[in-house]
Amino acid sequence: MNNSSNDEDLASEPDSSAVRYYKKDFWSKENLKFARPHYRLEKSARLINKIAGPRPCDLLDVGCGPAALQPLLRASIAYHGIDIAIHEPAPNLIEADILETPIEFPGRTFDIVVAQGVFEYIGTYQEQKFAEIRDLLKPGGTFLVSYVNFSHRDHGLYWPYSNIQKMSDFKESLSNYFTIDRSFPTSHNWNSSEPNRRIMRFWQLPMRMNIPIVSPLFAVEYFFVCSAKPAA
Repeated sequence: MNNSSNDEDLASEPDSSAVRYYKKDFWSKENLKFARPHYRLEKSARLINKIAGPRPCDLLDVGCGPAALQPLLRASIAYHGIDIAIHEPAPNLIEADILETPIEFPGRTFDIVVAQGVFEYIGTYQEQKFAEIRDLLKPGGTFLVSYVNFSHRDHGLYWPYSNIQKMSDFKESLSNYFTIDRSFPTSHNWNSSEPNRRIMRFWQLPMRMNIPIVSPLFAVEYFFVCSAKPAA
């Protein structure tokens, strides 16, 4: 599951009251748009490699699509993925509709769980999926999640989104299950799409900071680096 920056995929006034859940036939085609690494994926890979360091660790990529993240990671990171549409089956990939079944990888827990471009499509399942991911983390594990800034000055949005909310509401829900250790924009851009120009990508890929006044208006998405809270 992913974000899209194509102009034809944007709608100026999305209907946030209409919850639509897209199934395998949709994602089988949509995921192919992200077979090659894009800006957010490259930035998350840098962050994951830093979090993991040189130690061996297990990672689960929720909504992995074509598993384009895998080749960007250190060799010491054992990659696993789950998605509704897996194009090239492999032992480390599970095809499952996470809205109909729990997020799980039988017999495994993980040092790092990643969910990029996923929670914009979760609708009313948001808190249930946070709880499932929390239970998959090893003690001391890290959850890295992205979420679109729906308060961006440019209100053009990707039309399939089914979970549109204020960032404060998303953070409150996330905080019920995780401690947010860090959060920062994936990028700042005048348009609500990740930067495409080489100079902008080069400048913003290493940036991990919030800029007062600027970020709420121009942050395209946010990364949240989280640790699990104990289950009640």
